[in-house]
Amino acid sequence: MNQLSAEVVDADPDTASGSRIGFFERYLTVWVLLCIVVGTLLGHWLPDTFEALGGMQVAQVNLPVAVLIWLMIIPMLLKIDFSALGGVRRQWKGIGVTLFINWAVKPFSMALLGWIFIRHVFAGYLPADQLDSYIAGLILLAAAPCTAMVFVWSNLCHGEPNFTLSQVALNDTIMVVAFAPIVALLLGISSITVPWNTLLLSVLLYIVVPVAISVVLRRWVLSRGGEPQLQKLLQRLGPASLFALLATLVLLFGFQGQQILAQPAVIAMLAVPILIQVYFNSGLAYVLNRRFGVPHCVAGPSALIGASNFFELAVATAVGLFGVHSGAALATVVGVLIEVPVMLSVVRIVNGSKRWYELKQA
Repeated sequence: MNQLSAEVVDADPDTASGSRIGFFERYLTVWVLLCIVVGTLLGHWLPDTFEALGGMQVAQVNLPVAVLIWLMIIPMLLKIDFSALGGVRRQWKGIGVTLFINWAVKPFSMALLGWIFIRHVFAGYLPADQLDSYIAGLILLAAAPCTAMVFVWSNLCHGEPNFTLSQVALNDTIMVVAFAPIVALLLGISSITVPWNTLLLSVLLYIVVPVAISVVLRRWVLSRGGEPQLQKLLQRLGPASLFALLATLVLLFGFQGQQILAQPAVIAMLAVPILIQVYFNSGLAYVLNRRFGVPHCVAGPSALIGASNFFELAVATAVGLFGVHSGAALATVVGVLIEVPVMLSVVRIVNGSKRWYELKQA
């Protein structure tokens, strides 16, 4: 933790917004862990309160979660210059590797891991009526490439900023049209009924609308005051985005508080395929980039983008499809639980292996 914190202090300005990472962001892992603990305990002590919050739904979409996710991801999306898609050709090898991992490997490998561990290895130790729901949550988690936290991971591994922007912009564009069909395909293969209306509504609410708002707002701000005005807006919205992230964690872990405390073994079993998936996909992306002669400053964020998940979308969709107390929601929340510490370990591996990575290219 201290080593990583030092890296952030010494890092160049934030790759996404140009602002230095502050004290709050520097110790994000600490705040995340505190919110997880607080949310879990509150959910255990105040189950009626969280039951009422979980019941605030419209068309199976939980309103408190939806509001917080909008507050969280729109400031992040404002940092993305979708015109950066024009620079895709400059780093086409790294882009190609990441797209391959994100869309051709990760969702399908997770479905396979879910089938192996949930339906077979751990099936006798898990609630039989939740097996399908657990697998659905794992699939939802893997089918959405990370957006918001990518900028943090890229900064920590000294990633090439233009590549990161291009990759995130391209992933978000693809996600608009690919997320629902891939999830539906894999849920169908897993013999899970696909509620198309809710799935498409989730894509509309958590991808299409936020992306559209961010694009319009970004252009409007730039037309009025240029880049300095945009940076001022991002600095103002930054705390709101982080607050929304932490409040979302408290809420989500509050919804699952009783299950988490009552079923720690279930949490551990759900974490196994997630951990394998993260290390497998990040390692595969890293090795493929090295094989194709991609610079380390591109390979690092490529590996991290290929391994991390857009857990905000996954959780919101799981809540909408299966409910706040479902096995699917619990599986996606387990993804949130281990996302930060696991990705920080991947950052350490990427940074620590730079000499080995560049040895072949020397």
